[in-house]
Amino acid sequence: MAIVVLVLWLLTAGAGFYLLVTSSLGHAQAASGVPAAAVPSRAFQPAGASRRAMRRAARDRWDPPSLTAAKKAPILPGARFLLEFAHPACALIGLAFWLGFTLIHDRILGWIAVALIAVTACVGLAWFTANVRAARRGASDRPAPSFAGRLIVLHGCAAAVTITLAALTALVTRG
Repeated sequence: MAIVVLVLWLLTAGAGFYLLVTSSLGHAQAASGVPAAAVPSRAFQPAGASRRAMRRAARDRWDPPSLTAAKKAPILPGARFLLEFAHPACALIGLAFWLGFTLIHDRILGWIAVALIAVTACVGLAWFTANVRAARRGASDRPAPSFAGRLIVLHGCAAAVTITLAALTALVTRG
């Protein structure tokens, strides 16, 4: 069972790597030098905007500049940079611990790997949420990268199955 989890973990990592390669993450980093004046205001909506967006634009039109800046400011500045690094780093370290568990069958290595994959999942969800919020807000500090929706669902489902199987395997393995 540990080998099945290892293969599934590798497939999940492969899907994640493919997500990074095919995303606009590199383009988003290159475009971060756009001055704030070049970013269109939320007050001017395109003609095909929804009624909700039009009401929000009308309400936001009267906001003072300090409130507008506070609405556009990230909750934790630089958190997206940290999450971009931490998600793959925790996943690779957890994969190394799971490989050690697969070869040695030491329960401590297995539980460390399970804890790291849980942390990886939490960091991945936080990264996804930060990107979605930045895309909705139209953050001017750094544009949100775009990822293929189906691949994110595939990556997330594979990660959920990996977490479940890894925990079950570490639980039932005698070592």
